[in-house]
Amino acid sequence: MNAWNMTEEELRAKGAGNTAKEICQQPDTWEKSLVILKEQQGKLRAFLGPIMKKHGVRVIFTGAGTSAFVGDFVAPFLRERVGGSFASIATTDIVPAPLSYLRRKVPTLLVSFARSGNSPESVGAFDLAEELVEDISQLVITCNPEGALAKRAKAAKNGFVLLTPPETDDLGFAMTSSFTNMALMALMVFDEAHAAENETVVRRIAACGRELLTGENGGKKLAELGRRGFDRMAFLGSGALQGLARETHLKVLELTGGRIAATWESIMGFRHGPKSILTNNTLVVLWLSANPYTHVYDLDFLRELKGDAQHFTVVAVGPAPDKEAEELADVYIALDPAAKGPWAGDGFLALGYVLYDHILALSASLAHGVAPDTPCPSGSVNRVVKGVTIHPFHA
Repeated sequence: MNAWNMTEEELRAKGAGNTAKEICQQPDTWEKSLVILKEQQGKLRAFLGPIMKKHGVRVIFTGAGTSAFVGDFVAPFLRERVGGSFASIATTDIVPAPLSYLRRKVPTLLVSFARSGNSPESVGAFDLAEELVEDISQLVITCNPEGALAKRAKAAKNGFVLLTPPETDDLGFAMTSSFTNMALMALMVFDEAHAAENETVVRRIAACGRELLTGENGGKKLAELGRRGFDRMAFLGSGALQGLARETHLKVLELTGGRIAATWESIMGFRHGPKSILTNNTLVVLWLSANPYTHVYDLDFLRELKGDAQHFTVVAVGPAPDKEAEELADVYIALDPAAKGPWAGDGFLALGYVLYDHILALSASLAHGVAPDTPCPSGSVNRVVKGVTIHPFHA
């Protein structure tokens, strides 16, 4: 049985069959991605090695929607762990104002994340980079070998396509396994110096994730929280986990068809106005850092929330058992209750945390009577965005 205590037949009947399957397959697909990376290791080194040695090379992670949010937590982690110039800039920012983000004279590697590879903005950003940057290289990490982005990268003079496992080309509306596998590949590719350590961490997170998805180690608690009828949710984190907060808020917004008003912020930034969203029917989710220094600020904010006169529900998710956080939060859940060892950093920790949000979001969707596979039957929001015109560039 899964965290939702529903059979596959029951989930399909409620329009959740694809999404639930794609959520639950993630630990297995992560291990398949590790195999793919080992198979592609030689070719990746040959492609990336000369690029990363260029003086002042700039790496831009890009994508649209959830695909953009991959870079939002990967880039901060890599800046801390690896050094160098890693930036996350959405295709939806690049396309309408390319000269604000692309530098003609700066060697650039554009790393495009894409589930289908057919989003107009993603193709547009690829083409603009080719046109406007003199020394451009293109790495496309995608789930679809037949997508427009994959085809462009294969044809490009300095392009490379890295494919995730085939089953991660999610059929459900919301990106779940596609998101985590693209993120995993980026983390492993650009932090190759710690490959063995990182692989151990990924396998450990996969093991913890399997227990969570069966309802153990907090999975049932999360499903119950999703059924509680909250009409607002706030997702908070620092550093790489702020990027995670952005993605996790979107998943709740998407899967509930907007019936839950979700927001995101950094833990410190939330005090400066956004905290106004809190009501008695709000769930606050804090993604707690494994970094001891950052964690001090996490605990400070938990104390503040505990002391507020207004009542709302606070769930804190941390890497391991944490007595103080457990006392301060209404619900505390540890990714690894056995605390089997240190984490490589919050970038990898975020992979495990995503599963918590997926359980919560799917449960909330069902509780609101929404079909998670098709949460927007009107067609105003689609699996691949429609209605976007990409205009020829002119200064």
